[in-house]
Amino acid sequence: MISVYITCKDMKEAKLIAGHLLEKRLIACANIFPVQSMFRWEGRIVDEPEVSMLCKARKENFEKIREEVRQLHSYEIPCIVALPWHGSDEEYRKWVEGETK
Repeated sequence: MISVYITCKDMKEAKLIAGHLLEKRLIACANIFPVQSMFRWEGRIVDEPEVSMLCKARKENFEKIREEVRQLHSYEIPCIVALPWHGSDEEYRKWVEGETK
């Protein structure tokens, strides 16, 4: 199991991507929350609001998730990072597995 961390330009884009991944059964759920991001882009430091998602998925679905997100995402280089699970509630893990078959 993994959690996939994705940042988006706004809530609309995050919900579009999350809904798409849920429809394709690539993720079991997405937690979506506003964040303030600072990063270097094209030689300058940027400070702007974004929306982050933490999506629960199977490790073997990561490459397909990445492909699907890149097709829908507005960023030239979107943040799509797989975070491995180190221990989890067994019932929750089974639920994620069942929702992503």
